Amino acid sequence: MITTSITIHKNSSQIPPEHLDKLSESATANFFQTKETIHFFKSIGLETFEFALEYDNKLMAFVTGVIQKEKGLKSTFTKRAIIYGGPILSPNIPEEYITELFKTVIRELKNKAIYIEIRNFNDYSNYKSVLDKIGFEYHPHLNFHVTSDTEENAKKRLSSSKLRQIKKSIKEGAEVREASEEHEIEAFYRILKNLYKTKVKTPLPELYFFTTLWSQGLTKFFLVFYHNEVIGGIVCPIFKNKVIYEWFVCGIDRTYKNVYPSILATWYAIQYACKNNIERFDFMGAGRPDDDYGVREFKSKFGGELVEHGRFLYVSQPFFYQLGKTAVKILKDSK
Repeated sequence: MITTSITIHKNSSQIPPEHLDKLSESATANFFQTKETIHFFKSIGLETFEFALEYDNKLMAFVTGVIQKEKGLKSTFTKRAIIYGGPILSPNIPEEYITELFKTVIRELKNKAIYIEIRNFNDYSNYKSVLDKIGFEYHPHLNFHVTSDTEENAKKRLSSSKLRQIKKSIKEGAEVREASEEHEIEAFYRILKNLYKTKVKTPLPELYFFTTLWSQGLTKFFLVFYHNEVIGGIVCPIFKNKVIYEWFVCGIDRTYKNVYPSILATWYAIQYACKNNIERFDFMGAGRPDDDYGVREFKSKFGGELVEHGRFLYVSQPFFYQLGKTAVKILKDSK
C-alpha cells in the first residue's frame, strides 16, 4: 500500500544535498547518477530528466538520464531515454516504491522517447521481477570489473601478452600523463573520431562534449604520448573511492613498432586506481553474451571478473522502435 508520505520529485534541486550524499553510499550508486553529471549533460545542451522518491523525509531512490537522438533523418526513430549506470536505490526500499517511481518515469517519458533503457553498472538482479511487472524487459549484457587492490596484484592478473606489450611500450619511450591543455584533448578526439568512423560505426559526441568534460574537471583524461605526440588515451570518470570507469579509449595501434597505446592507456587507469585506493576499474560493457564481440577478448586480458548485470528495456512506442531498429541497421551497414 502506497501511503501519502511518499513524494516523487522531478528535480534534484528539491532534494537536500545531504540526503543525496547519504543515498550515494548505497551499493547501486554510480558516477552517472550524480548531480554533477546531470549538470554536465545539461551544459552541453542535452535534454535531461531526474526523479527522486522520498518517504518520511528519507530519500529512497534517485534516477537521472538523458534524452538522445541522432541527427537528420534518423532523429525521428532514434529518440531514446538512457539511464546510465542504473538508479540509486536504498538497500531497504520496498518493491512497491520502485513500482511507483518507475511508473512515474514511464508516464513522464513515454511521449518523449521511443524507448527507455537502463544500462546497469551494478547488480540489480534483486529488482528484475518488480521491473518486469511494469514492462521493463531484462536483456543480458556483459562487463568486466577489475579489482584494484595493489599494483603488484593487478600485474599478476594481467595476461602475459598484455604485460609484455606494456613493458615494450614503456621501453620504447611511450608515456602516459594527464591532459594539461585543450589542444591535447583535440588531438585525442581526432584519433577517437577516426576509430568510431572506421571500426565502431556508432555515433560519437562532438568535440565540445570532451572539452567540456575536461574543463569541468569531471573526468581524468590519461593521454599516451610518443615523441611528444598524442597517440591515444582514455577518458575516466571517477566515483568517490569506489570506481574508475573506462568511458572512451583509443590509440593509434599497429602504427609504431612495440608501442601499444590502447593497452598502455588502459593499464595506466588500472594502475592509477591502485595507487589512489579506488576499489575497482570498470570497463563499462563487454557486449551481449550471444554476440561476437571482438573487444571482449581485448578487455578479458586485464585480469577482470566477467559480470553480467544486463540492461532493462521499456518500449513505449513499439512501431517506431521496430522501424528504428531496421532503419539504423540499414544505414549502419551502408557505411
